[in-house]
Amino acid sequence: MSLAPDRLIFLAHLASTWFMAGLIWFVQVVHYPLFDGVGREAFAEYESRHAARTTWVVGPPMLVEAASAILLLWLHPAGVAEWQAWTGLGLLAPIWISTALVQVPCHDRLAAGFDASTHRRLVATNWLRTAAWTARGALVLGMCWSLPG
Repeated sequence: MSLAPDRLIFLAHLASTWFMAGLIWFVQVVHYPLFDGVGREAFAEYESRHAARTTWVVGPPMLVEAASAILLLWLHPAGVAEWQAWTGLGLLAPIWISTALVQVPCHDRLAAGFDASTHRRLVATNWLRTAAWTARGALVLGMCWSLPG
């Protein structure tokens, strides 16, 4: 069975978006809140290792998601409305901006050692990314619904 390029792009988009939507909920509800239990003595090393390993897990799907969101504007499959493609791309803006301007700097500060206020900021501000990825997941499911048989 051969898939048209627009379908392959859509499937990559669907997979990467839902991977990130699921991952962000795990990070928000389980992973980030547990940072305060690591212990102050071990936290700087823990944070350094966490950041290095996390990059390998989130980097590729975030890049696939962004690239496929852009490609969907030009090669969107039949049934995917132009507004859906633009909305999906628009929802990536707060995710990437928050990641670059809030979450990464919080992690950089935490790499020097645990700081309760920075940890609270990290958890609180990550709700923006959680909401945006959840909305993207719902939007992509809506796109699936509108695809022809």
